[in-house]
Amino acid sequence: MLNHLTITTPYLLLDKVKFERNINRLYQRIEGQRCQIRPHLKTLRTLQSAPYLLKASSSPATVSTLAEAEAFVAAGFSNVLYAVGIAPAKLPRIAALRCSGKQVHVLLDSMAQAQAISDYALQHQVTFSVFIEIDCDGHRGGIRPDDGTLAEIAGHLHQHGMVVEGVMTHAGESYHCRTPQDIQRAAQQECQSAITAAQHIRAAGIPCPVVSVGSTPTAHAATDLTGVTEVRAGVFSTFDLFMHNLGVCTQDDIALSVVTTVIGHNHDKGWVFVDAGWMAMSRDRGTASQDTDYGYGLVCDDAGCPLGLLLTTTNQEHGIIALPRDSAYSTGDFPLGTLLRILPNHACATAAMHTHYQVIDTRNGEHEVWQRIVGW
Repeated sequence: MLNHLTITTPYLLLDKVKFERNINRLYQRIEGQRCQIRPHLKTLRTLQSAPYLLKASSSPATVSTLAEAEAFVAAGFSNVLYAVGIAPAKLPRIAALRCSGKQVHVLLDSMAQAQAISDYALQHQVTFSVFIEIDCDGHRGGIRPDDGTLAEIAGHLHQHGMVVEGVMTHAGESYHCRTPQDIQRAAQQECQSAITAAQHIRAAGIPCPVVSVGSTPTAHAATDLTGVTEVRAGVFSTFDLFMHNLGVCTQDDIALSVVTTVIGHNHDKGWVFVDAGWMAMSRDRGTASQDTDYGYGLVCDDAGCPLGLLLTTTNQEHGIIALPRDSAYSTGDFPLGTLLRILPNHACATAAMHTHYQVIDTRNGEHEVWQRIVGW
């Protein structure tokens, strides 16, 4: 049983029931379309979450840091995609992981990266498994599926003994969609881009077994995954206010919050001070670009019920809840020592501000502490 009085605020609280429910929802959706999930472990970055996100030690996983890759491989997980473009200086760490007998895949989108990989492999007598990143929507990096460079890169890797494991793409522009229909179109475009890219590589006589797509919005919108072999998603396990604004989840689905304590007031201004500043919440203001701006987070009571108030301002260790002039609340409703919860704009960014998570199972009151993998 979690005893709030023995834990110093601010701290990150994870609702295990919602966490599991969110995971099961996406697994049922994707597996119902005869596809598999390669969950992105970047949101919580903790080994304790693995048994819920991965069905077996051989299940495919995605990470965003080498520190995660090393931790999950050391824990026995054997199919890990490092989904950040590879830099030559990181190849020794990847090589060490592959020499342990585990499948650790790297990502690239340029001939310069392909040459760096083949040069290192030749010099050190190792083999790398590679995903080629495809640009499906102009959001960030990747190669357009109809770009002739794609087959050239795949050919270079294949000729030098590397394994072209597959192609992957990320529909990052789906985060800017305004309607469910827009997200569904983004999902269709994402799938078609990856499938087309894989077809071009195979037409050149190069095996390309994996077609990997994914973002949390499109993973929940895709209705036809024919030709896709796996779907990646990350923040789906906890969700956040940004995803709520996109219509991907409800506020009740958000499994992660920051517990904070009222530490003072400015009664004249109608301000309530709490001990959750940006060091607890992060500086992420992603919802400012959406139709509903949640400031630095949505204020809830200590049971997690939204109060219709926002964490409007943050300093390093101070947060300010500015009560609207027409609010039904006054500063007197939040005495010194009152516990509140704040739902985050971006769960990944908020989780990154904490080294440990307090995990509560509301079915039985069981309390665990999960430790975050830190560093790069």
